[in-house]
Amino acid sequence: MSHVEVYGIRHHGPGSARALRGALEEFKPDAVLIEGPPEADPIVELAGDPGMVPPVALLAYSPAPGDGDGGRKAAFWPFAEFSPEWQAVRYALGAGVPVRFCDLPAANQLIPSPEEEPEEAEEARPSSEAAEGIRLDPLGWLAKAAGYDDAERWWDDVVEHRGGGPSPFPAIAEAMAELREQLAAMPEESASGGLPPGHLRREEQREAHMRRTLRRTLKEGHERVAVVCGAWHVPALRAKVPATHDDRTLRGLAKAKVAMTWVPWTHGRLAGRSGYGAGVRSPGWYHHLFTARDRPIERWLTAAARVLRDEDLHVSSAHVIEAVRLAEALAALRGRPLAGLDEVTEATRAVLCEGADLPVELIQRRMVVGERLGAVPERTPMVPLQRDLQAEQRRLRLRPSALDKEQDLDLRKPTDLERSRLLHRLRLLDVDWGVPSDTGRSKGTFRETWTLAWRPEFDVELIEASVWGTTVRGATTARAEALAEHATALADLTSVAERCLLADLGDALPTVMRALADRAAVDTDVAHLMSAMPALVRALRYGDVRDTSTGPLRTVVDGLVVRICVGLPPAITGLDDDAAREFLAHVDDVHGALSLLAEEGHIERWRRTLEGLLVRPDALHGLIEGRLTRLLLDAGRLHDAPDRMARAVSAGAAPDRAAAWVEGFLSGGALILKHDDALLRLVDDWIAGLPDDSFTDVLPLLRRTFGAYADAERRSIGERLRRLDQAPAVSSQPLEEGVDETRAAPAAATTLHILGWRDLRER
Repeated sequence: MSHVEVYGIRHHGPGSARALRGALEEFKPDAVLIEGPPEADPIVELAGDPGMVPPVALLAYSPAPGDGDGGRKAAFWPFAEFSPEWQAVRYALGAGVPVRFCDLPAANQLIPSPEEEPEEAEEARPSSEAAEGIRLDPLGWLAKAAGYDDAERWWDDVVEHRGGGPSPFPAIAEAMAELREQLAAMPEESASGGLPPGHLRREEQREAHMRRTLRRTLKEGHERVAVVCGAWHVPALRAKVPATHDDRTLRGLAKAKVAMTWVPWTHGRLAGRSGYGAGVRSPGWYHHLFTARDRPIERWLTAAARVLRDEDLHVSSAHVIEAVRLAEALAALRGRPLAGLDEVTEATRAVLCEGADLPVELIQRRMVVGERLGAVPERTPMVPLQRDLQAEQRRLRLRPSALDKEQDLDLRKPTDLERSRLLHRLRLLDVDWGVPSDTGRSKGTFRETWTLAWRPEFDVELIEASVWGTTVRGATTARAEALAEHATALADLTSVAERCLLADLGDALPTVMRALADRAAVDTDVAHLMSAMPALVRALRYGDVRDTSTGPLRTVVDGLVVRICVGLPPAITGLDDDAAREFLAHVDDVHGALSLLAEEGHIERWRRTLEGLLVRPDALHGLIEGRLTRLLLDAGRLHDAPDRMARAVSAGAAPDRAAAWVEGFLSGGALILKHDDALLRLVDDWIAGLPDDSFTDVLPLLRRTFGAYADAERRSIGERLRRLDQAPAVSSQPLEEGVDETRAAPAAATTLHILGWRDLRER
């Protein structure tokens, strides 16, 4: 007679994995069925390849995204080394017995059933507290019955921390059967546990397909079949359900066209906090429990001490010994078979970290969760774009890592320049493997700093991006041309042009530049032209740094400068407060861009435009007038700034306009107030002379202006004001007769130096 063993496991449980491996070796099945997508059967043998290093995941995806089927784009089934399903696969491959996946096909799961639509999924259903607890968290319900307030701790004590003894699977199956019997005895309207109809229906379909696969396997002549599934499903697979019932349950399911492959995964994505439904709190800890066959607590704390020493924190062997003793004592006090993560963490905090929280957070990040990145063998099915990227990574010696890694690139070196181009190309494909730092980017320097971190979802994004081409360069070129074709704003086009230059997409540049020139020629909004200028100038500078031809781009920039200078005067007059603040940012952006461009003809045209605006200051908003005054003063084109400020803050000026003028003037930084006493005294006298109600009105503007300065700058301005207030009134009359000025000069100079004054007549 056929013999079927159903092993109920907890996904990603090291104790379950170890117990399952032992049970399989004892049972010696001639076929193994595992909860998972059956489309993976043709590639399951890759799990035995030496190049397959967990954590990895099965990825099901639509090979033709956007085909209008309305399905989900992709789904993952992750496996860690300590996952029971992974150990079952490895056992079957090693024993040479067939291994298959028996869950509902991914072709069905990628399309939500009608009951899973959002409108119905949000409907609440009446349920009892018991039903809700059993369905949503069966382990939590069992833990509560055993007197535990934490399901994770209960499962660890009962299964994960077991050192040996009888198989736990019969007891697990009995417990789940009892829970499902209690659920079945409840009224139908309350047995749902508050779950939507689509979820319950999908669960029935999954279990029906598992039973169908089991029947088919037995019909093929296998006599000893092992089934590995989530503990909740064990009673359903053992139940005597007619095949006709399962056929009705599975009839008429919608299907999507899917492809299946293996992809690298990370421990961070196995953690429950990542949003993974079957995630665990501590993947790194569970990996350690599975791989450390003896003395796991001692080995863990020794590794923690090594992590702390690498950060130059003093941790001795005596610290480790005391931490082990404390962890074991806490476990004994709490009646646990082995010190768990809670006890080990408390011992780490108290002994190794001496009560400090930051080192504990470091260990949490590096060890408890960890960022181990898996690997897949070369012969794994991939789209051509993925293979091309892997070839580029090998050629440029850029190895993917799950940990954040800073990469400094010197663009004068050919290899670093090509690395930069590759990272910029991937960003055009929305694969943000590298995120650039702002350092140096705005200046067009020869250096770039990137933060690199590989995420599993990048494989999905590469698959989606493969519609653009089979190589990274080809796909990026096609994507850039499409972005330029569909761009609706001039700023969007300038951004695409900049990214093309950064990525060295010479084939896409003609298309992008034609679209940019056409758009710039018909766009009459000066604000749009001004917002486009910074990206274009940066692109010119990057072209110089990267040895890229920028002739067409310079033609566009030359035309924009002329049009901005002509269109600015009518556009910048008569503005309200919000519009003035928006234009202030545009003026600063264009001024900075032209300074970066360092084209004397353009700079001179810009400055003459600003000078012309100040001829009729009454037509300008105070914020704009103050800022233009400061820009021309810094450029050495104004010599009457104190007189202009005096007029702006005079008694006849409205307080709100005066405050706006001061804000615009001082928005360029505090340096001028630290070195020009005349302007500082003007601002001080104006503020001191404001009536109470006017002071209250302008206070927010002043606070915003001075709040932008650094603490040291504000302190320096305050000390300078104090010295001005304490300076005695100085007569311009000559010294009394009988005083020897020659002999008094050294003493007077010393006194002036102590007081911080340069010249007595200045006071």
